[in-house]
Amino acid sequence: MIDLDFLAPYDVSPLTLVAFALTLLGYGYALPRLPPDERPGRLRVFTFTIGVLLCYAVMQTRFDYYAQYMFFIHRGQHLILHHIGPFLIALSNPLPILRFWHARISPAGRRWLRPVAMAYRTVQHPVVAPVLFVGLIYFWLWPPVHFNAMLSRQLYWTMNWSMLVDGLLFWWLMFDPRSPVTAAALGHGKRILILALVAIPQMVLGASIVFSRGMVYDVYEVCGRAWPMAPETDQLLGGLLTWIPPAMMSILGILLLLRRAMHADEKPAVQPAITQGSAP
Repeated sequence: MIDLDFLAPYDVSPLTLVAFALTLLGYGYALPRLPPDERPGRLRVFTFTIGVLLCYAVMQTRFDYYAQYMFFIHRGQHLILHHIGPFLIALSNPLPILRFWHARISPAGRRWLRPVAMAYRTVQHPVVAPVLFVGLIYFWLWPPVHFNAMLSRQLYWTMNWSMLVDGLLFWWLMFDPRSPVTAAALGHGKRILILALVAIPQMVLGASIVFSRGMVYDVYEVCGRAWPMAPETDQLLGGLLTWIPPAMMSILGILLLLRRAMHADEKPAVQPAITQGSAP
């Protein structure tokens, strides 16, 4: 049985509800209108949907309540918002959907979007993107900032949305399906290097929380915890979630990129063979 009370939003955010609803409706509207050769398959649609629903679940269900009163749940929330959800969305390759909607923007609308495009190119720079990706984690986990963010509704939503948006930008940069040869996309080697580099500071941060001798995040003592768990245990579990899963996500991303690079290398070799076989 599904607990309907758990599925109801703890802190209703109209912006969040509208954003996720428009995302799913826009995807569902564009999907059957794409040319058959561009239409995502069932697995890609499923991957995209799961990624979106996971992000929604940790922001607009009872999960959000526990994330505000348990440190390790909070770290699980950001693991989904910054890593797992965006990872799945980017891996599903929604580029045909984006192109569908981009083609329907009027010339006047595209002029208004130029500053957004410039900002996008800046944050997707191969140096800026990984620094921003790791820097946001450190910023929001800096004890004074974290203390204020957990006590301020506005800062709390800013924190969660910044993690989600940055996660989408970073993982899209990693899984951009366009070829580096024909489009302005990073080469596979650069992507693999970035994934390896961002794993290190995340592991350091997680380990520092795990092996800390005192309480690093005392805001959960001030507000109280949702469950009668020892503060040391809560902090230990939160540190482990900051340490191990993000590193595993980098490893998984590297493996997927290696597989993609191997397939890209095989294509030029297969084409001459086909041409020679078909020649009289």
